[in-house]
Amino acid sequence: MQDTEAFLWEINQDKPKQYAVLMYDAFGKIGSNVDGGNVNRPGSLQECQSARGPTFSGQYCRVSLKQDMVNYFVGICVPDSCGEEDVQLLVAHERFQLGQTSLIPPFPPSLVPQSSQVIIMIRCLSNTATADASAIICLFVCCVMVAVPLAATLFTAITRWKRHRECLQAFSLQTTSQGVLSTSSSITGASYSSLNGIRALSLLWIISGHSAFTTILFNLDNFNIWKKTVEANPLHLFTDSGPVFVSVDTFLLLGGLLSARSLLSSIRRNEDKMSLRLVASFLFKRLKRVQPLHLFIVCLVMSVFSVARQGAYGFTFEDEVEDCKTFWWANVLLINNLYVAHKMCVPWAWYLSLDFQCYLTTPLLVYLFRRNRVLLAAVAASLLLITSVVSAVLTALLQIPVHQDTIRFANYYLYYYDKPYSRYGPYLIGILMGIYMTTKKDQFIKHQWQAALGWFSCMLGLALVVGLAYVLREVPPHPSVPHALYQGLHRSLWALAVAWIILACEEGYGGFIKRLLSLGLWVPISNISFACYLVHPVLMTHYNGKQETPMHYTDINFMYLFSSNLAVTLVAGYILTVLVEKPFVFLKGSSG
Repeated sequence: MQDTEAFLWEINQDKPKQYAVLMYDAFGKIGSNVDGGNVNRPGSLQECQSARGPTFSGQYCRVSLKQDMVNYFVGICVPDSCGEEDVQLLVAHERFQLGQTSLIPPFPPSLVPQSSQVIIMIRCLSNTATADASAIICLFVCCVMVAVPLAATLFTAITRWKRHRECLQAFSLQTTSQGVLSTSSSITGASYSSLNGIRALSLLWIISGHSAFTTILFNLDNFNIWKKTVEANPLHLFTDSGPVFVSVDTFLLLGGLLSARSLLSSIRRNEDKMSLRLVASFLFKRLKRVQPLHLFIVCLVMSVFSVARQGAYGFTFEDEVEDCKTFWWANVLLINNLYVAHKMCVPWAWYLSLDFQCYLTTPLLVYLFRRNRVLLAAVAASLLLITSVVSAVLTALLQIPVHQDTIRFANYYLYYYDKPYSRYGPYLIGILMGIYMTTKKDQFIKHQWQAALGWFSCMLGLALVVGLAYVLREVPPHPSVPHALYQGLHRSLWALAVAWIILACEEGYGGFIKRLLSLGLWVPISNISFACYLVHPVLMTHYNGKQETPMHYTDINFMYLFSSNLAVTLVAGYILTVLVEKPFVFLKGSSG
């Protein structure tokens, strides 16, 4: 209280001291283009923390407010002796003003009709970064996981052991870097060259969507302008949160296809016998492929975000760390998509859990295929019907939007977006596709007219999935049959269209699309796609969190933002692939 009184008294003098000027100047002020969405007032974090009073320093706090229907935050500078509870009392106090003007003035009625402000939350940022025991342990684990491959690389290069060096070699860069940047197809045993292009383009689409979405959600100074632009131009599907995430369904399709192909190949090598031991080995190899890098990212988030200096938009760092401290075990068990959806540790890792849950069904469906194909068809049709009906019913009952939006964001994630009952369709189609392509003895496409009809249906399906997402953007306050049908069917329809592209390319009816998807430049990106998917949100969150001023939407700004995010992601993805992912894949001679 004494420190605050000193600051308030000083700032109201005719010639206030420099520290008080800095603290006041660091306060967020009302800017231009409020109507366009520039409602946040971040102020200046660095200026606030540079202020040195007689007995205190400046402390940056973020006050979240609501005025009428407008939610915004204001950065303020208070003495570092204040706790968050003190700041809340201080903000509401009538003396918190410069002369007769409040230090956090509301928007005038000409901009926002309701003049009264409601305090939602106050978060203060410490001037010094501190790391607790969990952060230190995670940092140590990350360092060890990176140090071992580097040490193995040096040791292998120096000694060139001739005996008993298989384990060490699995961790050396001489082994893990082989083929990663090769332009030869990474899919062995069959051509499947189109899969590299499909995987790489899907990854680029996801990075594009996340680049825009994370910026729009937290950092934009003209959100209303962006929203109007997107709604008026369907070309923005490449960065919008509705159609862009069907690219995840493409990954699920590929996962199902390759899992079925891998299991059938293992059965063939096992004298055509499907044993429990073989299935256990099949599942263990998947865990060995996924979990080391996944848990490395969990540790990286807990350690780096604990000690990283934040900007005005960096308060998500604290939330990420706290969620990981509490719910890390859900990532270990690969059930984080089923538990506390709004408190996930490494939220984007929901895909790994979903993928593994779907992966568990591959042995059952392959077993049915080998025993009774009619029964397989009946079970597959039932599962596809169930996932479609459940998605449609939930959409109707909860008015779940086609796009993520701020109003219905909670229900979209809690009940629909990352759940196996709503996402299983593409993976199931992938399994059936993998079984068919691995066991077929003749071509499916026998005539040109069949290929033409297939391509027409494929392009129509893709266009419908994307186009209807824009037609159905607005969700009515009552159950909507069109919205329910779309949510129930569009993921499986998208997967069927992509499955046709793969089949047509493999059977010689791909034309220029086959040539495009089979270009050698996609292969290196495909090889590091798993690491790129896991690391790119870390990089984006850190970059956005370090900002002290909002970003301004223009097409050219977003294009450059995507380009830089992509470049940094590819470099980081390669490093993590050869240092963390590949050593565990190659361990004990596994083919991955």
